[in-house]
Amino acid sequence: MTIKPLGDRVVIKMLEAEEKSKGGIFLPGQTKEEPQIAEVVAVGPGEVRDGALVPMQVKVGDKILFPKFMGVEVRVEGEDLIVIAEKDIFAVLEG
Repeated sequence: MTIKPLGDRVVIKMLEAEEKSKGGIFLPGQTKEEPQIAEVVAVGPGEVRDGALVPMQVKVGDKILFPKFMGVEVRVEGEDLIVIAEKDIFAVLEG
């Protein structure tokens, strides 16, 4: 089964939390900082505004920054994913 977002929705996959701090200290499992960075795995066609399709600004493979506790969490074929509206994405990370 695959997931195909509709409209201006984006399917993202959380990136793994860092296992050590910036200072090089290894963190036990429960003290890891949850990242707010994810990878885009699917995008909808875009939003229809005034009868015209507004294309999506993000694409599959983009790394994005988004707010915590945003979107709908789903599990597809054993993989945890989040469906989020494109307008809720703060930024695309480059480089």
